Amino acid sequence: MERQPTIPVTWDRQADVVVVGFGAAGAATAITAHDAGARVLMLEKAPKGQEGGNTRVAGQGYLYVSDVDKAIAYLNALCGHYAVPQDMVRVWAEEVHRNNDWLKSVGGDPQEHQHQPEGIEFPDLPGSDSVHKFHDGPIVGYSNTWKAFARAVHERQVEILYETPGVELIQNGATREILGVRAEQDHRPINVKAKKAVVLTCGGFENNQEMIRNYLPGIPYCYTTGTPYNEGDGVRMAMAVGAELWHMNNYAGPSMALKVPEFRTTFPMRPLGPTGELPGGMIITGPDGTRFGDEKRRTSHGKVKVAGRWGPLSTPCPMFMILDHTLFSTGPLYNKGAASGWNPLVEVYDWSKDNQAELAKGWIKKADTIAALARIVGQDPRVLEDTVSRWNQHCDVGEDRDFGRTKMLNPIKEAPFYAVELSPSMLNTQGGPRRNEKGQILRPDRTPIPRLYSAGELGSIYSYLYQGTGNIGECLAFGRISGRNAAAETPWE
Repeated sequence: MERQPTIPVTWDRQADVVVVGFGAAGAATAITAHDAGARVLMLEKAPKGQEGGNTRVAGQGYLYVSDVDKAIAYLNALCGHYAVPQDMVRVWAEEVHRNNDWLKSVGGDPQEHQHQPEGIEFPDLPGSDSVHKFHDGPIVGYSNTWKAFARAVHERQVEILYETPGVELIQNGATREILGVRAEQDHRPINVKAKKAVVLTCGGFENNQEMIRNYLPGIPYCYTTGTPYNEGDGVRMAMAVGAELWHMNNYAGPSMALKVPEFRTTFPMRPLGPTGELPGGMIITGPDGTRFGDEKRRTSHGKVKVAGRWGPLSTPCPMFMILDHTLFSTGPLYNKGAASGWNPLVEVYDWSKDNQAELAKGWIKKADTIAALARIVGQDPRVLEDTVSRWNQHCDVGEDRDFGRTKMLNPIKEAPFYAVELSPSMLNTQGGPRRNEKGQILRPDRTPIPRLYSAGELGSIYSYLYQGTGNIGECLAFGRISGRNAAAETPWE
């Protein structure tokens, strides 16, 4: 029996193109559709001042490629055995190649990152010399590139409804066309009509623990360093209208960070950052009280090479950073001056200079001996004592004979001793509804769901390895693609 059209009796709002999510992908979509003559309405889950998605709090770089064919080779190598259709790869490379010209066209000032060779995460892969990391204006970080995207949207007077998350796609049951979005505003449902198309640009599921358990391998939980508003809404909405999912096991992580109940996102810890040498001793132990890797190892967005193959960094939970009083006394353990991350840039928590306030909150545990510290965090005192003793021996000879760590080879000696529980952390997921080279969301039979598009992190093209700045670069590329094609649709009336 044929399904009946599920068309609301009344529409509360309407536009030609409805964009769900206001980050880089939503901005590029809205700008492109507006400039093509469409009336655009944006639905944003966050309150005004917290919009921007992960783009707002990322490192502010976007990907540009100088050679399309080399970029194709590089992306194919990044994907490895998790191949992406070649028509998708080519359109990605062609559009990312246009990112600088597009930013100029909307009033931006593309500037290449300094120390560019360090930005190529996989220089041994073919085509890597085509990779370039750019940002807007003279200063990288601190939301500066995001501000350029937001400014271009506001200059066009695109209407944005804040604190209005998309909840459900409204679909014609007979034709399968997407007619609009059922959203929530002031705790009540509203029906938003999309006369031409809906574009989902509402990010991934990095703040949805159930989805993390279901889709991400090897981690029982993980918390975001980015926006807390990415809870998998787009994944759920697209699945409900028949979308196929892809890349659901891929994410830009994990790293290790502090997560406390009082805050929705994680705190990057200074001893684990790229700041080089700090005085005092520090190691990280797993549930059994032993070390499990090089605590200062630099990852490629959470991926490390083991036995010739790249895979996620091991994060056996619960994990504890064990440190001595010398390190504790050097200043805030939290990297409060970070140029990216939700807590440093949006929440702006004022961590105490001497860590005493956080010690009082219970975020940091303290004991006079290693054995007593072990009992506080639930580890075997003898095992943790042996682990610390072995680490100190490595420091005495100047060589980590277990994991080859070369930075901060300082013994854990000065009492009292401290422990900080660490959790797996990430900026974003890469999975979501599968899209094609036109930005259309696809069913399992690879046919498009009519009038439904996506861009950005939601259903990203990155299936295995990830090149830094690639997500914002893809946001701009597929935002333009989806914006053009959505604006070109014939109104369903």
